[in-house]
Amino acid sequence: MAEPANRRMAAVRRHLLLPSPPPLRPNPLSSLAEVEPSPVIIGGMVLDIHAKPSVPPHPGTTVPGMVKYISGGVARNIAECMSKLGTQPFMISVVGNDMAGDFLLKYWRSAGLRTEGILQADDVATPVVSNVFDGSGELIAGVASVQAVENFITPSWIYRFRHHITNAPLVMLDANLPPESLKAACITAYESEVPVLFEPVSVVKSRRIAPVAEYITCTSPNEIELVAMANSLSPSVKYNFHKIEQFKEKSDAVEYLFEMLSPAMFFLLEKGIKLLIVTLGSNGVFICCKEHTNFMKDQRKCKQTRFSRQLLEKMDGCFLLNNRVNLCGESSSRTCVFHLPAISASVISLTGAGDCLVGGVLSALCAGFDIIQSVAIGVAIAKASVESEANIPDDISAASIADDAQCVLHSAKVVWCK
Repeated sequence: MAEPANRRMAAVRRHLLLPSPPPLRPNPLSSLAEVEPSPVIIGGMVLDIHAKPSVPPHPGTTVPGMVKYISGGVARNIAECMSKLGTQPFMISVVGNDMAGDFLLKYWRSAGLRTEGILQADDVATPVVSNVFDGSGELIAGVASVQAVENFITPSWIYRFRHHITNAPLVMLDANLPPESLKAACITAYESEVPVLFEPVSVVKSRRIAPVAEYITCTSPNEIELVAMANSLSPSVKYNFHKIEQFKEKSDAVEYLFEMLSPAMFFLLEKGIKLLIVTLGSNGVFICCKEHTNFMKDQRKCKQTRFSRQLLEKMDGCFLLNNRVNLCGESSSRTCVFHLPAISASVISLTGAGDCLVGGVLSALCAGFDIIQSVAIGVAIAKASVESEANIPDDISAASIADDAQCVLHSAKVVWCK
């Protein structure tokens, strides 16, 4: 006789040393019937302080330039991007009862986004990151004070909103979360077959995937984070990546990157991750998955938005909605790697590009686009981001996103399918 699901998950919790979620008191706000399916985003809300000198900086002295306060944080940026594409995310985070916290929440409320999942407390210092950029928008140095995310986004706070998680079309976790909170969110989503995307945030924090990898549906590392994640899961074999800046042809770069990164990509698939979206900067994106991977398990939770309908109209039936990777012919268990190119852009700032790519991907998936279509849309939104001073562009045009996504799709290639 099959072991009951609740007994099996209780055993999993004991193995991971997770506390059982507390019983919920009757509360209409926490009832499944009252919770509309919305993607759940769990992670940091951060005040970014951006300093950009107007002349080359010199050690030991100040130079003239511009200093701006910008709403930031990986999870917050992704959620804001999704909201500007018409998808209404539910955010679980923490801020302090201070100037920075008020600044972040003021925008959140003005955008009409829900705040009940955001803890604001007197004994919390709102996460702040101070960045200094060069004249071209590249980061020179930065200091991050984000301890609040680790100290206050606890399993018990996450469990308060477990009905939102279990009813969500997908959940996104950023690696700023402490390991026990990552486990709590992963297990809660896993119990209800809700797909989970893990956003690595940084090389060091990307290693936090190790204890929860079997519950992760998708992750979105860059090249160095990918290798760090693979090494964190490999007790014996160590993966390496050596970046080469100059190539005669773009195709040479893609070929070299695949050769260098494919062992780590294939290893992560073996560990249970279903889908890898590997960002390659100006060289585009690799998508690595098993053929016919089905990301959105419950199509009833997919919801078209005004923006996604405009995309469909502008793209004029360029592709069908089927939520399946299907560029390689008949159904099989082959592993496939696709390459989608980046789009030329007039770069102003690179800080929000990766978050916009992920936000675009998740919003498109929630609207019913398939994986490759969604990544193409994400690449197009990332281009809009680098051409903006803000982390997330104020105005995102469906027409321009559709045009750019079409260009990406027309240049997409199958790199490997065996």
